[in-house]
Amino acid sequence: MTTLRQTVLIVALLNLGYFGVEFTAALRAGSVSLLADSADFLEDAAVNILIFFALAWTATRRAKAGKAMAALLLIPALAFLWSLVAKYMHPVPPQAAALTLVGLGALAVNLTAALLLVRHRAQSGSLTKAAFLSARNDAFANIGIIAAGLVTAAHPSIWPDIVVGLIIAAMNLDAAHEVWEAAHDEAKAAQA
Repeated sequence: MTTLRQTVLIVALLNLGYFGVEFTAALRAGSVSLLADSADFLEDAAVNILIFFALAWTATRRAKAGKAMAALLLIPALAFLWSLVAKYMHPVPPQAAALTLVGLGALAVNLTAALLLVRHRAQSGSLTKAAFLSARNDAFANIGIIAAGLVTAAHPSIWPDIVVGLIIAAMNLDAAHEVWEAAHDEAKAAQA
């Protein structure tokens, strides 16, 4: 049985590896949703590496790390906004096959991460909550990317990609809020 620290390190490496795959594919396919999701993979790797180290810290320091992770969860939303502006300036539909295939690969990575983290999600409060919510939300986002690829294949348009990108950004904002609240509650409990 792997420990929580080992699990988050494995999840970090999975995310870092797929970030490179998806970022490259996003640039080649011209996809804002893949670009936002690739930034999310990089953010997930950073979050899990931070969790790996933070698990050895005091409760007060872990709560502060939880707040930092809430801020990190905002990175994909910012990446999406940047890529959205670029998409409006050059409104070319993304490559539908790339959206679908890369989305399937991302789904496999995120489901693996979620399955690894699910048994630890109640440990260490905001830290593991951030890791689990991120992997779970990412799996839902990947289903959206796959659907956008299928819709774009049938009806070439920039809109399915943009809509999925907006959903990914909204999910990351919600996860950031949940992790911030959990970290805030932990900080209050640590002070008591």
